[in-house]
Amino acid sequence: MSIINRFQLEGKVAIITGASKGIGEGIAHALAEAGARVVVSSRKKEAVDEVAQALAEKGFEALAFAANAGNPEDLQKLTEATKDTFGGIDIIVNNAAANPVFGPVENTESWAYDKIMDVNLKGPFELCKLALPEMQRRGGGSIINISSIGGLSPEQQLGIYSVSKAALISLTKVLAKEWGRYGIRANAICPGLIKTKFSEALWSNEKVMQYMITQLPIPRVGTVEEISGLALFLASEAGGYCTGAVFTADGGYTV
Repeated sequence: MSIINRFQLEGKVAIITGASKGIGEGIAHALAEAGARVVVSSRKKEAVDEVAQALAEKGFEALAFAANAGNPEDLQKLTEATKDTFGGIDIIVNNAAANPVFGPVENTESWAYDKIMDVNLKGPFELCKLALPEMQRRGGGSIINISSIGGLSPEQQLGIYSVSKAALISLTKVLAKEWGRYGIRANAICPGLIKTKFSEALWSNEKVMQYMITQLPIPRVGTVEEISGLALFLASEAGGYCTGAVFTADGGYTV
């Protein structure tokens, strides 16, 4: 098989959470361009409708489904809608994330802790379990969890967010070990500073950026496309021998 063909996803069905903007939207476009039928999901219906419409205008098959990634009932409805529309599930991209606080751990209230953990960890756990029977039925699948470099080393002022992303890396490795026998691969991507709305508080801060640039072997902010390409590799046969791996895309920040 041609190496280019190993990146193709014809016949595959992918669910991407947090797909209304930023990294999630970029991954949805990348997987669709490779031939997958994609389900774009996020909390706001208008936002996912807009992304699905943009994909449809390019000739791609896409379903918009509004769901709160931290709500198990919403995730159940999301998987059912995916099966009803496209007949199965092959790829899960857990990209949705929450971080309602910025500051030291002692100032993080319980409601914020619960929200972070519900969206960043419990949501991926629940969605992967819901997708498991379909992946087994179809002979395998690929799970891609979008973690963070904060999951490798705690980030300043983002303590509980970092905890949730570290736990997501551990969940990824557990799924890789337990579900490999079903032909299911699970990998984590740890982006560094990527220019998205979610990280705007960082890259729009001149003082933060001046510090970051001095720490980066590649002295710039990353792009959504640089994460999407890695996700495509992991979703496709090109990444067929990768499981339980943690990939950084951070301009060398963690070196």
